[in-house]
Amino acid sequence: MIHSTKGIVLRTVKYGETSVIASIFTELFGIQSYMVNGVRTSGKTSKAHFFQPASILEMQVYHNDLKNLQRIKDLKWSVLYKNIFSDITKNSVALFMVELLQKNLKQPETNEDLFNFCEDAFLNLDMADPAVAANFPIYFSIQLAQILGFRLLDNYSEERTIFNLTEGSFTDEKSATDNQLSVEVSFYISELLKAIHPQDLKEIKMNRNTRMTILKNIERYYSWHVPEFGTMKTLNVLTEVLG
Repeated sequence: MIHSTKGIVLRTVKYGETSVIASIFTELFGIQSYMVNGVRTSGKTSKAHFFQPASILEMQVYHNDLKNLQRIKDLKWSVLYKNIFSDITKNSVALFMVELLQKNLKQPETNEDLFNFCEDAFLNLDMADPAVAANFPIYFSIQLAQILGFRLLDNYSEERTIFNLTEGSFTDEKSATDNQLSVEVSFYISELLKAIHPQDLKEIKMNRNTRMTILKNIERYYSWHVPEFGTMKTLNVLTEVLG
Protein backbone atom coordinates (compact mmCIF):
# COMPACT_ATOMS: atom_id res chain seq x y z
CA MET A 1 0.00 0.00 0.00
CA ILE A 2 1.21 3.53 -0.82
CA HIS A 3 1.16 6.20 1.90
CA SER A 4 1.92 9.92 1.91
CA THR A 5 4.13 11.00 4.81
CA LYS A 6 6.63 13.64 5.77
CA GLY A 7 10.07 12.50 6.84
CA ILE A 8 13.23 13.93 8.41
CA VAL A 9 16.42 12.38 7.05
CA LEU A 10 18.72 11.18 9.83
CA ARG A 11 21.39 9.15 8.07
CA THR A 12 22.31 7.92 4.61
CA VAL A 13 24.63 5.01 3.83
CA LYS A 14 25.92 4.23 0.33
CA TYR A 15 24.76 0.93 -1.10
CA GLY A 16 26.25 -0.45 -4.28
CA GLU A 17 27.37 1.96 -6.99
CA THR A 18 24.34 4.24 -7.24
CA SER A 19 21.98 3.44 -4.34
CA VAL A 20 21.62 4.42 -0.68
CA ILE A 21 19.90 3.17 2.44
CA ALA A 22 18.34 6.12 4.22
CA SER A 23 17.26 6.21 7.85
CA ILE A 24 14.28 8.58 7.99
CA PHE A 25 12.09 9.66 10.91
CA THR A 26 8.61 9.64 9.38
CA GLU A 27 5.42 11.26 10.58
CA LEU A 28 3.30 8.13 10.02
CA PHE A 29 5.60 5.23 10.87
CA GLY A 30 8.34 6.57 13.14
CA ILE A 31 11.91 5.75 12.18
CA GLN A 32 12.20 3.66 9.01
CA SER A 33 14.95 2.46 6.67
CA TYR A 34 14.46 3.00 2.94
CA MET A 35 16.31 1.43 0.05
CA VAL A 36 16.62 4.11 -2.63
CA ASN A 37 18.00 2.95 -5.96
CA GLY A 38 19.82 5.03 -8.54
CA VAL A 39 20.08 8.30 -6.61
CA ARG A 40 23.88 8.61 -6.75
CA THR A 41 24.02 9.30 -10.45
CA SER A 42 25.53 12.30 -12.19
CA GLY A 43 23.48 14.93 -13.96
CA LYS A 44 20.27 16.80 -13.31
CA THR A 45 18.28 13.67 -12.53
CA SER A 46 20.32 12.85 -9.41
CA LYS A 47 18.32 12.90 -6.18
CA ALA A 48 21.21 12.48 -3.76
CA HIS A 49 20.76 16.04 -2.47
CA PHE A 50 17.40 15.10 -0.98
CA PHE A 51 19.10 12.75 1.49
CA GLN A 52 21.26 15.21 3.41
CA PRO A 53 20.84 14.84 7.20
CA ALA A 54 18.04 17.11 8.53
CA SER A 55 16.27 17.32 5.16
CA ILE A 56 12.48 17.43 5.53
CA LEU A 57 10.77 15.57 2.71
CA GLU A 58 7.28 14.87 1.40
CA MET A 59 7.25 11.23 0.36
CA GLN A 60 5.06 8.65 -1.30
CA VAL A 61 6.19 5.37 0.26
CA TYR A 62 5.43 1.68 0.09
CA HIS A 63 5.06 0.35 3.63
CA ASN A 64 4.99 -3.21 4.91
CA ASP A 65 5.19 -3.78 8.68
CA LEU A 66 6.86 -7.15 8.08
CA LYS A 67 9.83 -5.66 6.21
CA ASN A 68 12.91 -3.98 7.63
CA LEU A 69 13.62 -2.10 4.40
CA GLN A 70 10.91 0.01 2.82
CA ARG A 71 10.74 1.73 -0.59
CA ILE A 72 10.05 5.28 -1.70
CA LYS A 73 7.81 5.77 -4.76
CA ASP A 74 8.28 9.52 -5.04
CA LEU A 75 9.59 12.44 -3.02
CA LYS A 76 10.00 16.21 -2.98
CA TRP A 77 11.10 18.87 -0.54
CA SER A 78 8.58 19.58 2.20
CA VAL A 79 10.62 22.70 2.92
CA LEU A 80 13.83 23.98 1.38
CA TYR A 81 16.01 25.49 4.09
CA LYS A 82 17.42 28.97 3.62
CA ASN A 83 20.38 28.56 5.99
CA ILE A 84 20.88 25.12 7.55
CA PHE A 85 22.83 23.63 4.64
CA SER A 86 24.97 26.73 4.05
CA ASP A 87 25.60 28.22 7.52
CA ILE A 88 28.32 26.29 9.36
CA THR A 89 26.94 27.03 12.84
CA LYS A 90 23.35 26.10 12.00
CA ASN A 91 24.47 23.04 10.07
CA SER A 92 26.53 21.89 13.07
CA VAL A 93 23.56 22.39 15.40
CA ALA A 94 21.28 20.52 13.00
CA LEU A 95 23.71 17.60 12.84
CA PHE A 96 23.78 17.51 16.66
CA MET A 97 19.98 17.36 16.69
CA VAL A 98 20.02 14.59 14.09
CA GLU A 99 22.54 12.55 16.08
CA LEU A 100 20.51 12.97 19.26
CA LEU A 101 17.41 11.71 17.47
CA GLN A 102 19.31 8.74 16.06
CA LYS A 103 20.41 7.72 19.55
CA ASN A 104 16.88 7.91 20.92
CA LEU A 105 14.76 6.54 18.09
CA LYS A 106 15.44 2.81 18.19
CA GLN A 107 12.05 1.28 17.30
CA PRO A 108 9.68 2.14 14.40
CA GLU A 109 6.94 3.54 16.59
CA THR A 110 4.59 6.28 15.44
CA ASN A 111 4.94 9.47 17.47
CA GLU A 112 3.34 12.38 15.63
CA ASP A 113 3.81 14.78 18.57
CA LEU A 114 7.56 14.11 18.54
CA PHE A 115 7.70 14.46 14.76
CA ASN A 116 5.85 17.78 14.87
CA PHE A 117 8.19 19.05 17.58
CA CYS A 118 11.27 18.06 15.57
CA GLU A 119 9.97 19.54 12.33
CA ASP A 120 9.17 22.81 14.10
CA ALA A 121 12.59 22.81 15.77
CA PHE A 122 14.49 22.49 12.48
CA LEU A 123 12.38 25.23 10.90
CA ASN A 124 13.00 27.55 13.85
CA LEU A 125 16.73 26.83 13.76
CA ASP A 126 16.84 27.66 10.06
CA MET A 127 15.48 31.16 10.67
CA ALA A 128 17.09 31.80 14.08
CA ASP A 129 19.42 34.70 14.71
CA PRO A 130 22.95 33.86 16.00
CA ALA A 131 22.07 34.34 19.69
CA VAL A 132 19.20 31.85 19.41
CA ALA A 133 21.20 29.35 17.33
CA ALA A 134 24.00 29.29 19.91
CA ASN A 135 21.62 28.13 22.64
CA PHE A 136 19.53 25.90 20.39
CA PRO A 137 21.32 22.55 21.05
CA ILE A 138 20.59 22.84 24.78
CA TYR A 139 16.99 23.91 24.18
CA PHE A 140 16.38 20.98 21.82
CA SER A 141 17.98 18.49 24.22
CA ILE A 142 15.88 19.69 27.16
CA GLN A 143 12.62 19.67 25.19
CA LEU A 144 13.32 16.27 23.67
CA ALA A 145 13.99 14.74 27.10
CA GLN A 146 10.61 16.01 28.26
CA ILE A 147 8.80 14.41 25.32
CA LEU A 148 10.67 11.14 25.81
CA GLY A 149 9.66 10.95 29.47
CA PHE A 150 12.75 11.89 31.49
CA ARG A 151 12.36 15.63 31.80
CA LEU A 152 14.60 17.98 33.77
CA LEU A 153 12.49 19.50 36.53
CA ASP A 154 12.30 23.30 36.79
CA ASN A 155 12.10 23.65 40.57
CA TYR A 156 14.80 26.31 40.91
CA SER A 157 14.36 28.77 43.80
CA GLU A 158 16.38 30.94 46.19
CA GLU A 159 16.87 27.87 48.36
CA ARG A 160 17.32 25.30 45.59
CA THR A 161 20.22 26.66 43.54
CA ILE A 162 22.21 23.48 42.83
CA PHE A 163 21.26 21.24 39.93
CA ASN A 164 21.50 17.55 40.79
CA LEU A 165 22.11 15.74 37.52
CA THR A 166 21.23 12.34 38.97
CA GLU A 167 17.78 13.49 40.04
CA GLY A 168 17.25 15.90 37.14
CA SER A 169 16.17 18.63 39.55
CA PHE A 170 17.47 21.41 41.80
CA THR A 171 18.43 20.92 45.42
CA ASP A 172 19.49 23.03 48.38
CA GLU A 173 22.22 20.65 49.51
CA LYS A 174 25.68 20.28 48.04
CA SER A 175 27.13 16.80 48.07
CA ALA A 176 30.63 15.59 47.32
CA THR A 177 29.81 13.92 44.00
CA ASP A 178 30.40 14.68 40.33
CA ASN A 179 26.67 14.96 39.78
CA GLN A 180 26.12 18.34 41.42
CA LEU A 181 26.63 21.29 39.09
CA SER A 182 27.95 24.69 40.10
CA VAL A 183 25.64 27.50 41.20
CA GLU A 184 26.44 29.47 38.05
CA VAL A 185 25.78 26.59 35.65
CA SER A 186 22.67 25.62 37.61
CA PHE A 187 21.31 29.14 37.21
CA TYR A 188 21.67 28.99 33.44
CA ILE A 189 19.98 25.60 33.34
CA SER A 190 17.05 27.10 35.25
CA GLU A 191 16.83 29.92 32.68
CA LEU A 192 16.93 27.46 29.79
CA LEU A 193 14.22 25.33 31.38
CA LYS A 194 11.96 28.39 31.37
CA ALA A 195 12.34 28.88 27.61
CA ILE A 196 9.00 27.98 26.03
CA HIS A 197 9.78 29.13 22.48
CA PRO A 198 13.15 29.28 20.71
CA GLN A 199 12.96 33.09 20.61
CA ASP A 200 13.19 33.06 24.41
CA LEU A 201 16.77 31.84 24.01
CA LYS A 202 17.85 35.25 22.73
CA GLU A 203 17.76 36.69 26.25
CA ILE A 204 19.97 33.98 27.79
CA LYS A 205 23.57 35.18 27.59
CA MET A 206 26.21 32.50 28.10
CA ASN A 207 29.80 32.02 27.03
CA ARG A 208 31.13 29.04 25.10
CA ASN A 209 32.48 27.25 28.20
CA THR A 210 29.14 27.41 30.01
CA ARG A 211 27.26 26.13 26.97
CA MET A 212 29.61 23.21 26.53
CA THR A 213 29.55 22.37 30.25
CA ILE A 214 25.76 22.17 30.10
CA LEU A 215 25.75 20.13 26.89
CA LYS A 216 28.29 17.63 28.21
CA ASN A 217 26.26 17.15 31.38
CA ILE A 218 23.06 16.74 29.40
CA GLU A 219 24.91 14.06 27.42
CA ARG A 220 25.58 12.28 30.74
CA TYR A 221 21.94 12.68 31.72
CA TYR A 222 20.78 11.06 28.47
CA SER A 223 23.30 8.22 28.86
CA TRP A 224 21.69 7.31 32.19
CA HIS A 225 18.21 7.12 30.66
CA VAL A 226 18.79 5.74 27.17
CA PRO A 227 20.31 2.23 26.80
CA GLU A 228 23.52 2.13 24.74
CA PHE A 229 23.45 5.90 24.30
CA GLY A 230 27.23 6.23 24.09
CA THR A 231 28.79 9.62 23.37
CA MET A 232 27.79 12.44 21.04
CA LYS A 233 30.33 12.78 18.21
CA THR A 234 28.91 16.15 17.17
CA LEU A 235 29.74 17.73 20.54
CA ASN A 236 33.34 18.16 19.44
CA VAL A 237 32.19 20.15 16.41
CA LEU A 238 29.91 22.35 18.52
CA THR A 239 32.86 23.13 20.78
CA GLU A 240 34.53 24.81 17.81
CA VAL A 241 31.60 26.65 16.25
CA LEU A 242 29.47 27.87 19.16
CA GLY A 243 30.37 31.31 20.49
